[in-house]
Amino acid sequence: MNNSKMTNFIIAAVLILFAAFSRLIPHPMNFAPVAAIALFAAVYMDKKYAFILPIAAMLLSDLFIGFYAGIEWVYGAFALVALIGLWLKKRVETKQGLSKAGYIAGTTLVSSIVFFAVTNFGVWLSGMMYEMNLKGLIECYTLAIPFFRNSLGGDLFYVTAMFGIYELISRFSRTAELKEAKIRK
Repeated sequence: MNNSKMTNFIIAAVLILFAAFSRLIPHPMNFAPVAAIALFAAVYMDKKYAFILPIAAMLLSDLFIGFYAGIEWVYGAFALVALIGLWLKKRVETKQGLSKAGYIAGTTLVSSIVFFAVTNFGVWLSGMMYEMNLKGLIECYTLAIPFFRNSLGGDLFYVTAMFGIYELISRFSRTAELKEAKIRK
């Protein structure tokens, strides 16, 4: 691994560990960093980490928080978010400024919606809380709207923090490398 890739990996790993730890501290329900981890890992790290890191962060924190019914829907939703992140990576590699930020914001919104749709479908499908008909499905999604607000808020907050901090550090690092190269000449 070359020096630049190693630096990027270290920066990404630190941000992801911080985000995973934040799932363990008190926070509003569903205001968590895991979707941001999936998107971030997909965009800035090797493809394999897009799936491994969010699931590893979930497993690690679930060891402390506890496992729960419907976990397969939650983990599956994060795998879909990682796929969305891989789509995003192809779009932002050539973009700059507002265009790049627009893709990231739009993908964050789509990821929140996918997570909401998949996990709440799993809750409804379990048959434990809602009638197994269209009325029950609508009721499940309707009653989950407050959780969606928190998920969306958390996703937007953590994506902004992770992508923003990473971009600032990367820009600072590139500037320092350019200055060092000029000095060597």
